[in-house]
Order: sequence, then structure tokens, then C-alpha cells
Amino acid sequence: MDGEAVECFMSSLGHILSTFGQILQQQLFPVLEQELGPLSGRYAALVKALALVQMDGFVAVRQGRGRPAHDRACMARAFLAKAICNLPHTRALIERLTYDVTLRRLCGWERAAEVPEESTFSRAFAELATQEFGQRVHAALIARTQSERLVGHVLRDSTAIPAREKPEPKPKTEEAPVKRPHRRSGTTQQPERMTRIERQCAGMSLEEMVKELPTVCNVGCKPNAHRHKEYWPGYKLHLDVIDGQIPISYMLTSASVNDNQVAVPLAVMTAQRITSCYDLMDAGYDCEAIREHSRKLGHVPIIRRQKRGTLNVEMDPHEKARYRERTGMERAFSRLKDEFGFSTVRVRGARKVLAHLMFGILALTADQILRWCGTEDGLAPAPS
Repeated sequence: MDGEAVECFMSSLGHILSTFGQILQQQLFPVLEQELGPLSGRYAALVKALALVQMDGFVAVRQGRGRPAHDRACMARAFLAKAICNLPHTRALIERLTYDVTLRRLCGWERAAEVPEESTFSRAFAELATQEFGQRVHAALIARTQSERLVGHVLRDSTAIPAREKPEPKPKTEEAPVKRPHRRSGTTQQPERMTRIERQCAGMSLEEMVKELPTVCNVGCKPNAHRHKEYWPGYKLHLDVIDGQIPISYMLTSASVNDNQVAVPLAVMTAQRITSCYDLMDAGYDCEAIREHSRKLGHVPIIRRQKRGTLNVEMDPHEKARYRERTGMERAFSRLKDEFGFSTVRVRGARKVLAHLMFGILALTADQILRWCGTEDGLAPAPS
């Protein structure tokens, strides 16, 4: 996109989001406040998120004989409300819906007797996880608001997701590792002797790369801010965030998967959704194959190099200035854990865990889009 096209698009996108904010403030909120009373705190946050995300159209309608199912759209709204209100589990959500008239009516139930039981919520959540409901809603939201935007920086990192399930034991390898023979110059390397990153860069499709990544629950290890190793049983969420702290792409893997194993598929997924200039990664992604793949996508990789022995390669001054943008990644993870339910994972299995995390990602995405466009204050903090 040339400069005029970018400026034209940004002005049109800003006009669309500005119009959206005016509709919220001047039309939607007055009608809701007349019906439900004053909306403040998390109530206003839920209304803003529901209006922007527009997830009712992604709910599959059950047809056929038998007892009619509870409205899955209402339950999807309730799960989003659970993430925005940072409720620890489904029982707390049901209890809140029972006595909180405003929240219950925003989700779609008029009377407390209409709120489903916990078992019904569990079955509905399993259906939404199987249908990849959150992933489809998030992809549509990004396509509507960010697909034509020229993004400066893509921030890539991962975070630990502790789970309440028994980790699978590490497979025992009785045979000694096979020594890889040297390859003659000018010959093609055989796929079975290539590393995972080499296979990914050799032309694998995104579906093949994602399918190859393990997603079982196991034990992970990662150094903290004080360079001490921390262990946890569960999973690891890999996330791409752009300027404005807006989540774009994500992948859930086993906790033991190294960050650099997910860099290439995550970059491909992000490149399919937005146009960006710089890829910012920490020393965990220090790999020449990742740098070369980033350049092939038309990006400029800025990756901190690991210290190897006495050799410590410093970044150039202009790279250091851009690398400071990575603090947005830490703020995004902090908000997801402190405000949107990432620290209260109660479900088991990679599919359900990702479904739980997706409602928090949807809430953060809607909040940061509203903050980025400058028409809203985002999702307000919970009332005391």
C-alpha cells in the first residue's frame, strides 16, 4: 500500500470506529439505561464488547427432535461476561446471574429460573470448544477492523498456562540417538533428518505446521525475570500482539514446546491476517532460520541475540529503540492474567483450555481496539 492508500484507509477506519462509538454513546446506552438503569463498570464493558465482537451470528443452531436446547447465544454471552468480570469458575457465574438482574438481562435471560444449570453450561462449553467458536469470532473481528491496516510492530512471545490435570509422562527413549551424517554440498536434505524449524521453513502449509506441534499436558520450564527456572504442569500460549496491544494470532501447545518451534507458524498466521513491518522477539527466538523466514515475509526481524560464552552481540541503536516496544507484550499478558481469567483455568484438555482462553482474548481485543481508535476508554475496571 502506498502512502495515500494507507492514509485513506486509516481515515475511513477511524471514521467507522468513531461512528461505532457515537452509536454506543448516543443510541445504544440511552436505550439500555432506560430499560436496565445506569450502566457502569463491567456492565458498560460487556455492552461495548458484545456490540463490537458480534458473536451471536457464529452460534450454531441445533435442529431435530428432542428437548429444545438452551439458547447457545445467551450462554456464549455469559462466558464472555465471565471473562470480563474475571469470575473464577462457572458456579460463580451462575450465582452472579441468579441475583444480578442487569447482568442476567444483558446475557439474554429475563428471570432467574431461566438460567441453565451447571451441567448445561458444561455441555454448551464443550460444544463451543469443539466448534472453535472463539477462534472464528476473533478471526472475523480482526478481519473487520485490522485486515487492511499497516502495522508497525508485531510482538511475539509466550506465557505459561498452568492446568489442573495430570501431565503426561515424558516418553522413554531406550535407543541411543542416531548420529546425523554430514550432507554433501549441493544436495537436498531429507525431510526425516531435518529439524522441525527446517521442515517449517521448507514449505509446509500452516495446517501441517499446527498439526505437528504437540498439545498434550506436560511439564514446562521457563526462566523468570530473575533468570531462575520455573516449572509448571499444563500448557503454553504463544501470542502475537500488534501496536495498540491488540492480539492478532495465538497457538496453544504443550508446556515443554520451545518458543522458537512456534515462531514460523505464528508468523504465517499473522501475515495472513495483517500487513506488518517489524517482528520483535526476545532471545528465546534467536535462530537464523526464523530471521530468514521473517525476511521472506517482507518483514524486518529484530531479535535479541543470546550470549554464547564470552560473545555478546549488542543491538544497533535504532534496533534498541524499536525493541522497547516489546513492553506492550508484557502489558497484554499482565491484563489477560489479572483481568480476563487467564489465571483461573478449571477445564481440562487442550481444546477446552484454548476455548476458555479465547473468551479472555476476545475481551482484551475488543477493549484494545476501542482504546486504539481513541473513541472509548476501553473496558472500565470492575466496580468495588
